[in-house]
Amino acid sequence: MTDNTKAKKAQSKTIVFLHPDLGIGGAERLVVDAAVGLQNRGHKVVVFTSHCDPAHCFDEARDGTLDVRVRGNTIVPPSILSRFSILCAILRQLHLIIQIYLTSELKQLNPDIYFVDQLSAGLPLLQLLHPNGRIFFYCHFPDLLLAQGRQKWWKRAYRIPFDMWEHWSMMFADTIAVNSNFTKGVVRRTWPALARRKDLQTVYPCVDTNPKDRESDGVPLWRGMRFLLSINRFERKKDIALAIKAFAGLSKEGRKGVRLAVAGGYDPRVAENVSYHRELVELAESLGLSNMTVKTPSTAQAVPADVEVVFLQNVANVLKEMLLSSARLLVYTPSNEHFGIVPLEAMLAGVPVLAANTGGPTETVVEGETGWLRSPDAVQEWTDVMDRVLNQISPADLAKMSHEGVARVKNGFGGVQMAERLDSILDDMLRAHKSRSKRAVLLPFMGFLGVIAAALAVVLQVLR
Repeated sequence: MTDNTKAKKAQSKTIVFLHPDLGIGGAERLVVDAAVGLQNRGHKVVVFTSHCDPAHCFDEARDGTLDVRVRGNTIVPPSILSRFSILCAILRQLHLIIQIYLTSELKQLNPDIYFVDQLSAGLPLLQLLHPNGRIFFYCHFPDLLLAQGRQKWWKRAYRIPFDMWEHWSMMFADTIAVNSNFTKGVVRRTWPALARRKDLQTVYPCVDTNPKDRESDGVPLWRGMRFLLSINRFERKKDIALAIKAFAGLSKEGRKGVRLAVAGGYDPRVAENVSYHRELVELAESLGLSNMTVKTPSTAQAVPADVEVVFLQNVANVLKEMLLSSARLLVYTPSNEHFGIVPLEAMLAGVPVLAANTGGPTETVVEGETGWLRSPDAVQEWTDVMDRVLNQISPADLAKMSHEGVARVKNGFGGVQMAERLDSILDDMLRAHKSRSKRAVLLPFMGFLGVIAAALAVVLQVLR
């Protein structure tokens, strides 16, 4: 065995991921990318989750790339009558941890590191059952700020114990990471005690910078028609209306032969998706913009040339890549977005980005080099940028901006860079002294289980 092989073997770690639901979403994409990246660096990686539907997950979670094991899904449902989801999520995480402990899976793996994200409630239990394992917690965003319906007093009262537990349980992580410096600031304001920790890290999500060969029929999208692109879920907080208003602000001559493509996730079972799409259609019509809604990828190419705004629901990956490869500008409208992966995808495709000057995009988009940052309250400024890209900027300047965007993503936001940063943080965790004891965990943890039991009793009483 060579010295290099010995060094690599000595540095190899066993890393166990715990994720609530390994479906398709930004958090899940980050977990999969992190797991694959660390596995590619020679570590043993196992992903435990309470749910993973092969028909609704990323390829790496179903094609054998990752060792994905579904546990803790046989007792507690994801929700009770579409309610009490936070209570059920906590109970399912505790069930998962207890199951892999009692079946000796945890003992056999003997993890060096636990990579936990989204839900921190089970961290004290991990500390209690396996005190030698180091815990890395990835906080996408404070759950207490994401929870909806806080306007009713009884809902606020219901959430109090869970919000308190979220804060306290995160203290059991050896290192906490967030997805942007913006989120780090939010975490520090939300939980001042965490602001004093030196192990609060920023680990940016990544995009796949390896080119993929796709079959093409040789026909450019919409026969080469110029278009601006918005990619977001059909949710009000994404402020897609801003893109439509700014587009309508262009003169008739300025938007002649130009289209605004509004693409994004849409689930007919989600009331907000349905109602917001209807509102956007009504907005476009009130502004005199002809529009059409496309529900299947096969009909996207057949949109008539005189349609100014096209709504594309649930865009398949191939169509998404076609949109990104042909768009003149990505219009990214959310304010205070935690991070925002779409601007990176656009820059990697050589498309400049117009984004709100708040939140995560301020850390990815470079003003005047890879795109523009404008106030979401200044619609005219967004219109001016659209007009500049469509009618004023020279091909040479546009090509330079395209080149800068590609370089920025490849040099700073690729999967290799994220895996290297994670690996460095995990190495630091293993070198640091761990002083927490089981006794320090047991009393408050048992107290929390009492709170959970009481909450569950209230739920069962309500359902009777």
